Amino acid sequence: FNIEINSQTKNTISDGKYSYETVENDPLNARIYTLDNGLKVYLTVNKSKPVIQTYIAVATGSKNDPHDAQGLSHYLEHMVFKGTDKYGTKDYEKEKPFLDTIIALYEQRRKVTDTEERKAIYHKIDSVSFLASEYAIANEYDKMMGSIGATGTNAYTSVEQTVYVNEIPANQIKKWLEIESERFRNPVMRLFHTELEAVYEEKNSWLDNDNSKVWEVFYAELFQKHTYGTQTTIGSVDQLKNVSVQKIIDYYNERYVPNNMAVCLSGDLDPDKTIAMIDEYFGKYTNKEVPVFNPPVEDPILSPVVKEVLGPSQEFVRFGYRFPGAGSHDADMLTLLENVLSNGTAGLIDLNLNQDQKIIDAYASTDINKDYSVFYLGGKPREGQTLEDVKNLLLQQIELVKKGKFPDWLIPAIISNFKLNQIKAYESNENRADAFVSSFINGVPWEKYIFNVDRLSGITKEELVNFAKENLKDNYVIVYKRTGEDKSIVKVEKPEINPVKVNREDKSLFLETILNEPSSEIQPQFIDYKKEIKEIDLKNNIPVFYLQNKDNELYELYYLIELGTNQNKKLNLAIEYLDYLGTSKYTSSQFKEEFYKLAGSYKFSVSEDQITVSLSGLTDNFDKAVKLLDDLFSDPKENKEALDNLIADILTQRENAKLSKNVILRSAMLSYAKYGKENPFTYKLSEEELKKVTASELIGIIKEIMSYKQRALYYGPQPSDELKLSLEIDHKTPLEFKTAVVKNK
Repeated sequence: FNIEINSQTKNTISDGKYSYETVENDPLNARIYTLDNGLKVYLTVNKSKPVIQTYIAVATGSKNDPHDAQGLSHYLEHMVFKGTDKYGTKDYEKEKPFLDTIIALYEQRRKVTDTEERKAIYHKIDSVSFLASEYAIANEYDKMMGSIGATGTNAYTSVEQTVYVNEIPANQIKKWLEIESERFRNPVMRLFHTELEAVYEEKNSWLDNDNSKVWEVFYAELFQKHTYGTQTTIGSVDQLKNVSVQKIIDYYNERYVPNNMAVCLSGDLDPDKTIAMIDEYFGKYTNKEVPVFNPPVEDPILSPVVKEVLGPSQEFVRFGYRFPGAGSHDADMLTLLENVLSNGTAGLIDLNLNQDQKIIDAYASTDINKDYSVFYLGGKPREGQTLEDVKNLLLQQIELVKKGKFPDWLIPAIISNFKLNQIKAYESNENRADAFVSSFINGVPWEKYIFNVDRLSGITKEELVNFAKENLKDNYVIVYKRTGEDKSIVKVEKPEINPVKVNREDKSLFLETILNEPSSEIQPQFIDYKKEIKEIDLKNNIPVFYLQNKDNELYELYYLIELGTNQNKKLNLAIEYLDYLGTSKYTSSQFKEEFYKLAGSYKFSVSEDQITVSLSGLTDNFDKAVKLLDDLFSDPKENKEALDNLIADILTQRENAKLSKNVILRSAMLSYAKYGKENPFTYKLSEEELKKVTASELIGIIKEIMSYKQRALYYGPQPSDELKLSLEIDHKTPLEFKTAVVKNK
């Protein structure tokens, strides 16, 4: 092997046939290849499961759509599932003349404005599509993926990228490559108008979604020149009505080329064999010069841009600022700023607004894309608040950052939590492969992308304060989402489409070949649970099921307590209330800060027959985290104001739920269909019952939770004898546990 090392700790290694780049101390040990035709290949080995997560990324998205054919990238994503001239068809030579006629008819229709003439042309399209469908075979791609055991088959289109996703068994990589290389060779636009109907429905659902409408208005004002704001991924209503199949084909030929694509794989693979197979199947494609996108320079925003959106759902506000894109120093500063304000636990917004119950669901977040980034904040009003009140409270948190009024320990704690979350994320093949996609699409070199936490750790409090002062002024766009009827909505009118033939039982020769190709067998590994999972009994007879983590320094601990809402209807409320409580030693805000310092997290959930308490973090802080959480259950301090606010918020949320189509359909109606009038959705405290609950009553319930029968699950690096000792010291429980009794409903 020949190794070259440059100043960026990037190595170039050659085995005589293939060269690849690696980065020193890369936690993924990634190999990055560039084939002769320009195709990027990212490989990382993870043998925790005999599967491989696959992403095929194309560096093109809605920002690259032609101005007169918006939504084109998204259309093409759908059509790549329809097959080629080798599969998805019974006889392509006979099918092709009909498809050519359909393409010509769509072009003819685009030039016509008369409504009746357009309908007549669409009727011809519908008729010819029926004739073409005589030869089409539906869902052959899905059949092939199913035949090799693929799961999670999907794709997505965003502003910068179109990405095709599968998880495959490790022994099926050759077949997967054979299918995918054929899939991208020559996608055929068959059954187009039926897929167009699906896109129309997607657009109409978008128009029904208040949050989607807010995003569209928000970005349109932030980006008045860049396509991030001047067009949307799904496309405008007018252009959806005038789609061009020919433009989609031209777009594919222009942008779906190897030097604009990346194959990103993570899992149980042999890199040397895998790159040879990828080269065999994808190396034969010819590269082309891809048009360069030159991002326009936006005019500065000098004063707040204010917009309103009407819709039936709960009111909320969102506002934000425009910044440089991925790879910039500003993008790093925004990542840190977001977490100082909103990290889910100890940010200024988390503690001052959410924890203190001044706003419902307040947040700060970032959207970092290749050309520009957006830093945005939002929240929902409590009863009696205006949206302007919400905005002002959020702006106050920004002012605190500008004045440096946040603790010195916060940035180091954020960095510790970043490191923790990165270790967690990279346990997953999906996150590992997705990291490759992000690096490739945003043009951030891997050696810079993978060490982003180290880079962020160099940012000081003073730098962040100065950054906020210089950049967060009145230069924002704000959108008020108010409750009301939006009379401006014009939905896509779906044309009359007659059913087509799908010939699901037929098989193309290509499919038959794939089905008949042999694959090597994966040798199963049968787990002896009694051998692999050790059972430890604590002195108070709590069984602990133990599995050692030999890969990293993360632990997970679960207490499974035999008590649920069937035994006590007020348990849900008690657990929600617990999140706003402190102990004798710490206020509720201080308690969350202490956990954040430990790079630890905890969660509670309640079902009909069980409470689950989970604890996770870095093993160095395990004992402190166990004791801290135990103190919350044994020594919670009453907070009447928090309970009053919680009950008020619950009642407000119930009213808002009546306006949410998603809650009505997926929760209320589904539960009613399953169980009838008396169902889990309605089995909750009434408004009258809620208002009668006292803080001391809930404190009593909380203090008793750990006195019920329970078991524990542990996965982490700590030796079993040390774990036993830690839990016996820090997890306080009675010698004899209570048994929960189901109460009559």
